[in-house]
Amino acid sequence: MIKRLLHELKEYKRASLLAPLCVCGEVIMELMIPFLMSYIIDRGVNAGDIEAIVKYGLMMLVCAFAALFFGAMSGHYSALAAAGFIKNVRDAMFKKIQTFSFANVDRFSTSGLVTRMMTDASNVQQAYQMIIRLGVRAPLILVVAIGMTLYINARLAVIFLIAMVFLAVVLSLITLKSYPLFQKTFQKYDDLNESVQENVGNIRVVKAYVKEEHEISRFDRAVENLKRMFTKAENILVFNSPVMTLTVNACMIALSWFGAQFVVSGQLATGELMSMFTYNMNILMSLMILSMIFVMLSMSLASAKRISEILVEQPTIANPDHPIMEVEDGSIQFRAVSFSYSDTAESEVLHSVDLSIASGETIGILGSTGSSKTTLTNLIPRLYDVSAGAVLVGNRDVREYDLRVLRDSVSVVLQKNVLFSGTIIENMRWGNDQATLEDIQAACKLACADEFIQQFPDKYETFIEQGGTNVSGGQKQRLCIARSLLKHPKVLILDDSTSAVDTRTDAQIRESFRTSLKETTTIIVSQRISSIEDADRILVMEDGRISSIGTHAELLKTSAIYQDVYETQKRGDEE
Repeated sequence: MIKRLLHELKEYKRASLLAPLCVCGEVIMELMIPFLMSYIIDRGVNAGDIEAIVKYGLMMLVCAFAALFFGAMSGHYSALAAAGFIKNVRDAMFKKIQTFSFANVDRFSTSGLVTRMMTDASNVQQAYQMIIRLGVRAPLILVVAIGMTLYINARLAVIFLIAMVFLAVVLSLITLKSYPLFQKTFQKYDDLNESVQENVGNIRVVKAYVKEEHEISRFDRAVENLKRMFTKAENILVFNSPVMTLTVNACMIALSWFGAQFVVSGQLATGELMSMFTYNMNILMSLMILSMIFVMLSMSLASAKRISEILVEQPTIANPDHPIMEVEDGSIQFRAVSFSYSDTAESEVLHSVDLSIASGETIGILGSTGSSKTTLTNLIPRLYDVSAGAVLVGNRDVREYDLRVLRDSVSVVLQKNVLFSGTIIENMRWGNDQATLEDIQAACKLACADEFIQQFPDKYETFIEQGGTNVSGGQKQRLCIARSLLKHPKVLILDDSTSAVDTRTDAQIRESFRTSLKETTTIIVSQRISSIEDADRILVMEDGRISSIGTHAELLKTSAIYQDVYETQKRGDEE
């Protein structure tokens, strides 16, 4: 886990090495000051030697300025290394997420990925900066200060060694107890993020159903769960402070008692005892810093593990070793296809589906909610892989194609239409980044979007707010259809993509497709029979199976499900 994260240091390795080196210089200069102070007292003040006082005083001044310089440089390099390191980690995480299939995203959840990118990454950044600076400074001060106390008086230095052993045992126990609690705490962050994302993303629905109080209650529960878990972890960590206070006071008392006896007996000079008190504070402060590092590590290790899970996750869908780089045509075949969303799922959502679609054919798909219409179409561009059987496009198994080539050839307008912040032109170029304004206008005319775009003051330069909040549902659908057409796909899948469009416009779109996309295989998933009745063939889905297949006229005679939907919608239109 740690090795994988440190791989992202890359160009910041130099800063990561210079930071602890500067810390070493800072510590050495700082710890020389108490030693020189003892010389001023014993060889200068007590001996009445002014020259010795000036000499050692100047040396202390040089050490102080050197410590200041090294301290500033260590701060600079540690900040640069930590910020650069976490920039690379976030970049690596984001790039890895882009390779994830829908199944990978489902495993982590959107809110979980956001928490890892933001909260967990920030924890690791703080921990890394602390480690390369304070994590070097504290142990070094500890070692050098104890070395100096051993040099001054080895018998008194035993006090610090006992304190170190005691603190090491206590801090280890605290860390072992708190680490699993912090792991659970960051899982609660996922729940909190999910609550916020759902509320903000669907604020119009919340307002429409007057569910503000419900959402507040839901958020309060998520916050309360997070508070409870964090408090539980912190209740263990709070023992750091009293344990450190106890150790500091015990060391001061022991040093005062035994040190006074050594001075009286002539085994220790007054200046040396003062140095021992200074080194005592250095040792105990370093131990306190180490305890802070242990606390941060307890939190960051849990975060580092969660980040590492993303970086080592293998996409469930990947390019083959020698991918096919061209899709021959828009023909589609399903051969005994079965599918489930996970290996542990109790049942399949598609069951032994067999289907053959000729290139250029228009297929309608009808079925009740949960009949797996969308799942069936998601297998064509390989958004998921089949559990059994095979899906063929252009007479080749979709698993043999380069993913980019396949998905450029199979254009999907998903149920949930998404527009990004930017102009209409910028949104259209998601379909083809080389598209000219003329290309965009042609696609928008086919999708019946040009007519409302021309009514905007800025026309194709109109800025679309994030999520397309400044256009209607029907306008958003038509823009998404136009965007997909710019890919010039061999297969076009419209997954309930005209549900918010009026019947007249829906008919216009279908007519433009009939005349302009004759060589494109078109699959239209819809709950509205009027959207698919002109299709060459219509599939009726039921419980993950193809219940019936035929033309509109044929299904009215042979399919009870189709007849029932048709009669229901016909009565609704008449009313």
